[in-house]
Amino acid sequence: MRNKVAKLDHLNFTVSNFDKATAWYKEIFHFELVEEGKSPEGVRWGILRRGDSMLAISEYPNKKEYRGVDDHVMNHFGLKLTDRKAWEKPMEEFELKAYYPSPVEYPNSTSWYVQDPSGNKIEVAIWHNDR
Repeated sequence: MRNKVAKLDHLNFTVSNFDKATAWYKEIFHFELVEEGKSPEGVRWGILRRGDSMLAISEYPNKKEYRGVDDHVMNHFGLKLTDRKAWEKPMEEFELKAYYPSPVEYPNSTSWYVQDPSGNKIEVAIWHNDR
């Protein structure tokens, strides 16, 4: 019998500045730093958590230091929120810039496309009727 996936555990990606990224994800999405350390090579890493959602980040000020330039890259990751007005407040307060015309109205959801301080792309989705 094969294991069934219960849920996605975490997303792992690089950031250019650990402290700036940690503060940004805390301020914008209320993620908390729950674990951090350094790899044997001296790379600073951390786990950010909000409820059951976790992000694993590693600091590489120069992206080319991370496994060269031939790696696959993540297009974006999505975060599901439930309160449009609560989301639009930090969009305005922190002057978050969309990298794609936003908001986008889909048949069952509305999405905004923003970037973190390192340029990682995030889709923020609010599902109509929370479905």
